[in-house]
Amino acid sequence: MRSTWTDSRLDDLNGRVTELSTKVGEMDSRLTGRIDSLQHTILVVGGGLFAAFVAVLAAIIGLIATQL
Repeated sequence: MRSTWTDSRLDDLNGRVTELSTKVGEMDSRLTGRIDSLQHTILVVGGGLFAAFVAVLAAIIGLIATQL
């Protein structure tokens, strides 16, 4: 290994670090979009399940009330 860094090697390293930073930023924005989409889907499905549960509970209460 070299013990010294030349200006050209430092410039090359800086370029690679900048490129990596750009790629990480792009991946972060894509991942954030997917997480937002997943969160929306979870809320919609969860809301539907909750509404179905309330409807079944109301039906059971109505059935019990008519049988008394």
